Amino acid sequence: MAVRHETELYAPIKAFFERLGYEIKGEVRNCDLVGIKPEQQEPLIVEIKKTFNLSLVLQGMQRLKLSSNVYVAVERNRAKKGAVNQRWSELVGLCRQLGLGMLTVTLFKTKPPLVEILCKPAGPGVHGRKTTTIRLGSRKERLLREFYARSGDHNTGGSTRRKLVTAYREKALRVAAALQSLEEAAPAQLARTAAVSGAAAVLQRNYYGWFERVSRGRYRLTPLGEAALSEYAAVLQEQGAGMAAAQAVGPDEGGVQRRIAEAPAPYSSTTPADAESY
Repeated sequence: MAVRHETELYAPIKAFFERLGYEIKGEVRNCDLVGIKPEQQEPLIVEIKKTFNLSLVLQGMQRLKLSSNVYVAVERNRAKKGAVNQRWSELVGLCRQLGLGMLTVTLFKTKPPLVEILCKPAGPGVHGRKTTTIRLGSRKERLLREFYARSGDHNTGGSTRRKLVTAYREKALRVAAALQSLEEAAPAQLARTAAVSGAAAVLQRNYYGWFERVSRGRYRLTPLGEAALSEYAAVLQEQGAGMAAAQAVGPDEGGVQRRIAEAPAPYSSTTPADAESY
């Protein structure tokens, strides 16, 4: 059963790794799927394509700069036995040489999808590859910060040309929701109501066109902002529970990843570039 879009493979892969104890989120800083397991230091990264190709290999190699736990994933279509991208033994051999893990997804009409791991990532210490450290401001730290800052998994891995629900968009939504209830307010008041420390920057930059300045230090919601609150109503509902759960985790419960990811950022986290670059 051939898939038409990469996104069709995301749900089976997500379910597979969730059963292994991972928390999964899609489209995190350009990675199709990112997973975090409390007892593991290295995040899981999976890049998804309909078929095995050079682009997938190159993406996988780039992700090895962020983690040693990287998989490439493709559909396994039994109707394409003679196709180049179905020469599994050769493709597995290539992935092993590169230190990548490989998995396939077989879709059926009448039974659940089958996810199979053909080889696991080489991991740190193999092929001279070391565990990537978590330094403030590094790409890995930004990946983890974005992962933990999101209230839930609102994106489907493999999506293209779609608006992503990033941590920045969630922050702007909280400010918009608070402004809707107040009708008109100052940044400091919104920062308290929405629990967003960077509320003033979100309002001033107005990246999405959701806010309008009515007088010095006073803002109100635009029609675009009202529409966004309706469009992302489900995200707003999940935000409350997600943020409360994140705040309830003690410093020793989430491990080194969460402690570093939630440390004060050495860079601005409310720039327009952050809003849509994920």
